[in-house]
Amino acid sequence: MASHFFTSCRRARAAAFLLTAALLSGCATFGTDGLVPSTAPAELSTPAASAVAGDLVPRLAEQIGQGKATFVLKPDGSAFGSALETSLRGWGYAVTTDQETKDPKAIRLAYVLASMDGQTLARLTTGSIEIGRVYSATATGALPASPVSVMKRGGEGA
Repeated sequence: MASHFFTSCRRARAAAFLLTAALLSGCATFGTDGLVPSTAPAELSTPAASAVAGDLVPRLAEQIGQGKATFVLKPDGSAFGSALETSLRGWGYAVTTDQETKDPKAIRLAYVLASMDGQTLARLTTGSIEIGRVYSATATGALPASPVSVMKRGGEGA
């Protein structure tokens, strides 16, 4: 009976976490002035950051095509920002942090990671695509704890 109670509590916490994330998802959308600041928790370890970036970038590539874009990042200096840039380059993408780039095809990319109860919600956002997933930290990195969520907004391309 107690084990059922704890399983129910764990599910309720996960559901509350996902609901909160969904409600806050508008906070990372784009305004008229471009990207929101990217944020990742300082306590996210380098191996966990690499695992999360290594899992999300292929999902992004599925949506826009591998190595067919230049991404404009507004990094926050976190381990995840570095891991994301490395993973994007590993998939053949060009990456710039120059917010004044004149390339009309460049894709602005923001990330937001939020931690709660030992899990981390990670989201990558462009002007037309948002990809998110919950991860659980492990001793060697991070493992997916939810399905991938992909939201496409109106318009063409990423």
